[in-house]
Amino acid sequence: MEKNASDYIEKIVQIRRVTKVVKGGKRLAFRATVVVGDGNGNVGVGVSKAKEVPSAIRKAITVAKRQMISINVINGTIAHEVTGKLGASRIFLKPAPKGTGVIAGGVVRLVLELAGIHNIVTKSQGASSVINNAFATMQGLTQLMDLSNTKSKRGVDVTVRYVS
Repeated sequence: MEKNASDYIEKIVQIRRVTKVVKGGKRLAFRATVVVGDGNGNVGVGVSKAKEVPSAIRKAITVAKRQMISINVINGTIAHEVTGKLGASRIFLKPAPKGTGVIAGGVVRLVLELAGIHNIVTKSQGASSVINNAFATMQGLTQLMDLSNTKSKRGVDVTVRYVS
């Protein structure tokens, strides 16, 4: 199932000037952080550096598409509560009923909206680093279990709370 490049939505989250100190002085470069998604359960985050801003963005988009994950969105929300952790950042993701909207801030909101999630409540704790929060959200989304897998593992019928 190969998608066209035009099927993805690309959002630039952050562009930073970074330097590397070498013997002759400082080497200037740009670091770009990009979120790519199709609004239908596929989302990826990419970070890349280059000497110029446009090439850093292009490289970050390529990395994001390569690291894209697929999640199961059920009626615009997630199946169960999860917590994503990376470094000092913790992102708590909780399903919400229809009409709630995306209760999230910053890069967490961007990742969830590009993944196609429309109703969710989140809580961000710890560090406020954009990159760590983006990757902690992705890590939380990878922990989501499919209902059929959960049923076979536990031997119990699992129901989704917010089905409408």
